[in-house]
Amino acid sequence: MVNQAFIQLFNKGKESLYQWKPQTDRTSEAAFDVIDFFCCGGGMSLGFASLKDYFHTLGGVDINSTSLKTYELNHGTPVLNADITTISPKSNVIQQTFKLDSKRPLVIIGCAPCQGFSPHRKKDGDKPEDARNTWIGYFSDIAVNLNPDFVVMENVPEILTGKYKNHYEEAKKVFTQNGYYVVQRVYNAAGFGVPQARNRAIIVASKHKAFTLPDEILTEDEYKTVRDAIADLPHVDARHQTALTDRYHRCSTHKQSTVDVIAQVPHDGGSRPKGVGPKCLDKVNGFSDVYGRLSWDKPAITITQYARNPASGRYSHPEQDRGLTIREAARLQSFPDGYLWNGSLGENFKQIGEAVPPLLALAIATQIALTIKKQDNNEQNI
Repeated sequence: MVNQAFIQLFNKGKESLYQWKPQTDRTSEAAFDVIDFFCCGGGMSLGFASLKDYFHTLGGVDINSTSLKTYELNHGTPVLNADITTISPKSNVIQQTFKLDSKRPLVIIGCAPCQGFSPHRKKDGDKPEDARNTWIGYFSDIAVNLNPDFVVMENVPEILTGKYKNHYEEAKKVFTQNGYYVVQRVYNAAGFGVPQARNRAIIVASKHKAFTLPDEILTEDEYKTVRDAIADLPHVDARHQTALTDRYHRCSTHKQSTVDVIAQVPHDGGSRPKGVGPKCLDKVNGFSDVYGRLSWDKPAITITQYARNPASGRYSHPEQDRGLTIREAARLQSFPDGYLWNGSLGENFKQIGEAVPPLLALAIATQIALTIKKQDNNEQNI
């Protein structure tokens, strides 16, 4: 049974999220400070920032300066452009950059890039593990040194099982040895209203033994769809994108040959007919989604940084003969229209595709907020 207190606070946060405007006022009376590692464009931070009475964003850390500019534009905080492997756990650089007050409660977010854990790497066989996998180990050491009340991590489900599980177990050991209780769960982001089928592992290390992760609030027949997210947007001609009223409602400028291929794909979830498009696609199994169209009345497939390219998967518009626009991809990730993006079209798609869907982040923030509230009430009763 879904917790009604959770639903009420989640909906309040969702309303705030979709009214988002870039932040300029840094004053806050929120209970907890938040620092976001591997922050990318700020999707996870946005979910927490939507509960303004509970969470105050101090800033983000990332190796990509273009993504950090997006973060800075929206959250109005200091940012740290750094490779996490170069930051010593005993260094004071985090405290100094974000003016961390050791007396205030703290939430640390750390969503290391998931490429190293992706099932798509299975084809690599016995090749060395992706160096990015070690970032979780570096992160956990830095996090515990900051002594937060909560540490939140998001990644692909493969981090919890199989070949790369040892990296998760290493981080879990660091947390438990430092007095944290660790819980983990795999979610479909669609269960919290994201119009996209996106399965992700959420891991929370908490000083609160009673903390539990929330249940999804929507059943499969209640999922938000592509139609819910983007049907109201104006038509876009992939070959002639001029006089745009929304600078983010633009797609890649396709070659005419690409447009011709998409035009032969049936509308509303259709797949590329055999013999249409590059001949190499018919010689190898596994390319059934290439140039395929999204379905109006289903959630989108997982949005990645490659969602700009119809040749990368089922990323063609349900009816129009083109790939997705920045605006469409952002909405399918549950970003509000008031969110700003920095960089080129390709860089925008990279930031969107690598982001934690804000509504999924909001769900975790909501559960943490309720834990804080319950503890405060208990202390007052005592």
